[in-house]
Amino acid sequence: MSGRGGGERRMVAADRPRSYYDRPVVKAPVWTWEIPWYFFAGGLAGASAPLAWAAGATGNERLARRAWAVALAAVSISPVLLISDLGRPERFLNMLRIFKVTSPMSVGSWILAANGALITPAALAALSDRVPRALRLAGPAAALAGPGLSTYTAVLIANSAIPVWSEARRQLPFLFAAGSAASAGAAATLLTPAGEAGPARRLAIAGGAAELVVGEAMERSLGAAAEPYETGASGRLSRAAKGLTAAGTALMALGRRRRGAVRTGAGLVLAGAACERWAVYRAGFASAADPGYTVGPQRDRVSRRR
Repeated sequence: MSGRGGGERRMVAADRPRSYYDRPVVKAPVWTWEIPWYFFAGGLAGASAPLAWAAGATGNERLARRAWAVALAAVSISPVLLISDLGRPERFLNMLRIFKVTSPMSVGSWILAANGALITPAALAALSDRVPRALRLAGPAAALAGPGLSTYTAVLIANSAIPVWSEARRQLPFLFAAGSAASAGAAATLLTPAGEAGPARRLAIAGGAAELVVGEAMERSLGAAAEPYETGASGRLSRAAKGLTAAGTALMALGRRRRGAVRTGAGLVLAGAACERWAVYRAGFASAADPGYTVGPQRDRVSRRR
């Protein structure tokens, strides 16, 4: 069988660790389809805010306005997706009643609320001359808060008991950060005239390349527990994410003087980032359903301690 990092083999029926009656050891997520889109939208908003502020600070107003528009749209749809998954709006509001620093869910709710409160006035100030220019003061704060919105969801799922997420706790925040940067740069590239889109294009290329590298490193570090990224629905999504991101990044890097190639590449990078979020999401379900992914790493750790 094929090997992964550390020479570990993919688990097969003969050597797969088992639980009593082969029942799952951990519960599968209860999230619905809105959550991977929430991961994507939150990352897009969080990475677009620093891009927008940096563009404005360097005098690239066209790029700044487009990036702020993307950030505003993405941060507006994020709570809609989250509330739709929760079922009732008051459940989201109840999460804001307290702030618990040891709870990624509590911290994440406040990060989302803070980004919405900062991105909205900053974007309105950039997009319209009819609002007080003092609202621009929210821009630097939004740029500082944005990376937290891009990565907190990775910390949230890594804090769970699901093996493919918890075992990748060191890599997941970097994977989400890279995908967020790639999608923010790609979206701004699509919306901005070629003459002003250079910084966004470079961000998309750097983010796409980093996403590929970190994704491969994450799967190698997981060893046999990375099998959900190779098989089933999550495996197909993972392969699609890699292919789309690689092709899009290459097109944006090599076709910089050809607007059509750059725009096509930007679209592929956006699709790749979305597929990556869906791959991580679906891998969690596959990992929770098979007790071997839970029992195997536990036995390995016990053996190493002995």
